[in-house]
Amino acid sequence: MSRSFADLLPTPLAAESLADLAPLSRAEDLLLLLGRWVERGWLRALDKAFVAFLHELEPHGDPLVLLAATLTSHQLGHGHVCLDVFETLKEPDFALSLPPEGDVQTGSMLLPSQLLEALDGAHWCKVLASSRLVALAVDRSDEAQQRPLVLSGKRLYLRRYWAYERRIDTALRQRLAVHEATPDDLPERLSGLFGATKSGASIDWQKLACALATRGAFSIVTGGPGTGKTTTVVRLLALLQAPAVESGKPLRIRLAAPTGKAAARLTESISQQVRTLEVADSVRDKIPSEVTTVHRLLGSRPGTRHFRHHAGNRLPLDVLVVDEASMIDLEMMANLLDALPAHARLVLLGDKDQLASVEAGAVLGDLCRDAEAGWYSPQTRDWLETVSGEHLGASGLQEDTEGVHPLAQQVVMLRHSRRFGEGSGIGQLARWVNQQQAEEARKLLAIRTHADLFSLALKGEQDRALERLLLEGHGEGPQGYRHYLSLLRNQRPAVDTALEDPRWTEWAREVLHAFDAFQLLCAVRKGPWGVDGLNLRITSALLKARLIDSDQQWYEGRPVLMTRNDYGLGLMNGDIGIALKLPEHDGSQARQVLRVAFPRNDGQGGVRFVLPSRLNDVETVYAMTVHKSQGSEFAHTALILPDALNPVLTKELIYTGITRAKDWFSLIEPRPGVFEEAVRRKVKRLSGLMLELG
Repeated sequence: MSRSFADLLPTPLAAESLADLAPLSRAEDLLLLLGRWVERGWLRALDKAFVAFLHELEPHGDPLVLLAATLTSHQLGHGHVCLDVFETLKEPDFALSLPPEGDVQTGSMLLPSQLLEALDGAHWCKVLASSRLVALAVDRSDEAQQRPLVLSGKRLYLRRYWAYERRIDTALRQRLAVHEATPDDLPERLSGLFGATKSGASIDWQKLACALATRGAFSIVTGGPGTGKTTTVVRLLALLQAPAVESGKPLRIRLAAPTGKAAARLTESISQQVRTLEVADSVRDKIPSEVTTVHRLLGSRPGTRHFRHHAGNRLPLDVLVVDEASMIDLEMMANLLDALPAHARLVLLGDKDQLASVEAGAVLGDLCRDAEAGWYSPQTRDWLETVSGEHLGASGLQEDTEGVHPLAQQVVMLRHSRRFGEGSGIGQLARWVNQQQAEEARKLLAIRTHADLFSLALKGEQDRALERLLLEGHGEGPQGYRHYLSLLRNQRPAVDTALEDPRWTEWAREVLHAFDAFQLLCAVRKGPWGVDGLNLRITSALLKARLIDSDQQWYEGRPVLMTRNDYGLGLMNGDIGIALKLPEHDGSQARQVLRVAFPRNDGQGGVRFVLPSRLNDVETVYAMTVHKSQGSEFAHTALILPDALNPVLTKELIYTGITRAKDWFSLIEPRPGVFEEAVRRKVKRLSGLMLELG
C-alpha cells in the first residue's frame, strides 16, 4: 500500500542518535538526517518529500543518489537550475548555503561538509550515471525520458528544469541562425532617427542596438538605469514598422513585462516617447504603447502551469519586446519561446546586473555574459560601422575572430547613463557596488560630499533616528512618509463635492504620486529589519505622530501592494494603491466611504477606485523587499540592511536597491560591516544554458 504525501514529511530524531547514523550507506538513515535538516530550516519539507518519493520508486538504490537529488531540489529553492557535483564538493557548506547563515548553534548536527568530506566527485557521478532514477543527457531512449533526474557531465537536474533549459537552447539556436533582410536604405533610416554621426563624438550605442536588432530574429539590449533602453526600443520599433507600413503590411507588435508595475512604467514611458517620435503619423499610429504582463500575454490558466498560447497555439504577432527581462525565470522563458511564431522577432530589454528572477534561473544574466566585453566578430563590426556610421576602433571591445561567441553578435550593452552622470553620487555608488569595490563604496558614503547620498548607522533597534528619516526624510531634499500624508489631508477636495467631480481623481493621483517620492526597501521579510517588522514599526510611528488615525486593518492613508494578479479588477502583482475616504451619496445624505486608489497603468494618469472588501491579496507597503521593487523607481529610496549576513545579501541586491532611486539614496545600517560583506558577494546561479550557446 502506497503512503500519502503527508507520510513523507520529516519525523523527529533525537540529537544523540545522529552519531549512530550511516547516511551514505543506508537510505533510511539519510532520510532521518534530512528530517532533522528540515526541522532546523536547512531544507524545505518539499525537498525531503521529493526524495522520500524517489526512495519509494527505487527502494534499493544508492543513498548517494538520494542525497544528490535532495541537494538538487534544495538548490532550486536558491535559484539554481542544477547541482554542480564538483563545485559542491569543493566547499559544500558555502555552495549549498547549509547551514543557513545566522544558524550558529549547530550543536551535534551533521553538516554537509562533514557528510561529503570523503566523497570523490568522479565516483559520485559514476554512481549517479548507473542509477535507474537518473538519465544521461545523451540518452534519448523512451525509457530514459521517464527518469526523474538527468545527468549532464557533472551537473544533475530535475528533469523538468533540464527540459526547460534544452527548449531555450534549441529555440535560441534556431533564432540566431535566422538572418533577417534589412532595408537597403537602413543607414539613411538610422540617421533620420538618431542624426548623422559627428566626428569625435562618443559611440552612440543606442543606434548600434537598433541596427543590430534589425538583422536578427533575437536580440538583447542591456544597460543600467538611464542608459536609454526605452528610447532605443521605441526607435527600433519605428525602424521595423516604417518599411512594413510603406509596403502596406504593418507588423503586429506586442510589448510585455514580468510584473504589472513594470508594465505600467513602460506603458507610461513608451507613450511619452512615441508622442515625440519624428516619424510619419501612419508609422506612429502602428507603434503600440500599451504593455501587458507576460502571464496575461501568454494567457495564464489559473491553478496550472499551462498557458493558452504554446507551441501548438502560437501568439498572433510579428515582433515581441519584453522589458525588465532580468526578472524572467527559466520556466517562463521556455514558455515564452515556445509560444513565439517562427517568423517573429524577440527583443529582450533589461539590466544584466540587477537581481535575477525569484524563481530558478538567471536567464538574462546568462545570455549577457559577453555583453560588456562585446566579442563582436570582424564581420559584425564591419557591418555595424557601415550601416551606422559609428566607429568601434577605440571602443575597447574584445573581438571574436574564431566564431566562438555567436550569441554576442545580437547583444548590445548601453553604456552612457543620462540619469546618473559623472557627478551623480548614486551613479558612482552603483558603479562601485557593481564592480564589488566595497572599500571605494564605503569611502563615497563616508565623505558626504554628494547631496544625493546619505547613510545612517543605527545604534540599536530603538534608534529614533530611523523613524525621523522614514517620516521626515533628511535635509532640504529627500522626503519621508509625512509628505504624502500631509498632501492627503491638506489637498482634499470639499466634502460636499460629488465623486464624479474630476478634483477627486486629481487629488488621488497627486497622493499616489507623492507616495512614490519615498520608499523603504528591505533585504529580508522577517525580523526587526525585515518587511514585516518595519511595516508594523512605521505604522505605529505614523499613528503616534497623528499622521494616520488608526492602525487597524484598513485606515485612510494605508498604502498596499498587490501580491497576486487580479485580472477581474485589472490589478497586477506589484501594483501599489492607497486607501482614501471618498464621497458616496446614500439617497439624500452624503457620506464618506473608504476606497483604495490605484493608478490605471494607461499612460494617461488615470485612477481606479476599489472597495477594500474586494482586495484579497494585498499587504501594507511602507516597506517592501528589493525583489518586489524591481521595475519601480522612487525619488528617494532608503535601503535598510539586516544586522547579520543572509544568503540574499549580494552585490546584485545592493545594486538593485541603489538604482531604484532617481534623486536621493539613503543606506541604513543596523550593524557595521554587513554592507561591505554583501558587496563582495556575487550571485552565482548554476545552469548549463551558456555552455553551448557561446
